[in-house]
Amino acid sequence: MYCIFRIIAIILLLFNAISALFGGWGLMSDPSGETLEMPLRFLEHSPFENFLVPGIILFITNGLFSLLFAVMAFLKFMNYSWLVIFQGFILVGWLIIQIIMIRDFYGPLHVLYFSVGILLIATGWILARQDQAIYQSH
Repeated sequence: MYCIFRIIAIILLLFNAISALFGGWGLMSDPSGETLEMPLRFLEHSPFENFLVPGIILFITNGLFSLLFAVMAFLKFMNYSWLVIFQGFILVGWLIIQIIMIRDFYGPLHVLYFSVGILLIATGWILARQDQAIYQSH
């Protein structure tokens, strides 16, 4: 059962990494947002004039971190489960801040990524508890 949750965590991390790397790169390479069909009006209630800084933040925190944590989970680094939980909170936090700043909720997309964040937290928690049980039995 442990292996299944680890695989689920890795898949979720890779999904988040790939989409955030793509989206972050798109925002960094075209800060106007036109390439990704994101109007600058999304930023009118934010401290940003264009999508460069949000793109950098997305690329690093949800893209690179997720990729790194997926590799760490694959290689079974000690306490990787806590990094899975951490990434779930990063993703959920990113979404909450995004919704506050753009003052809109994009149903299917936000629900999908909120679900990924919650599933990362849940699978990470399950993995952490299983690790704790294994360490206590030795």
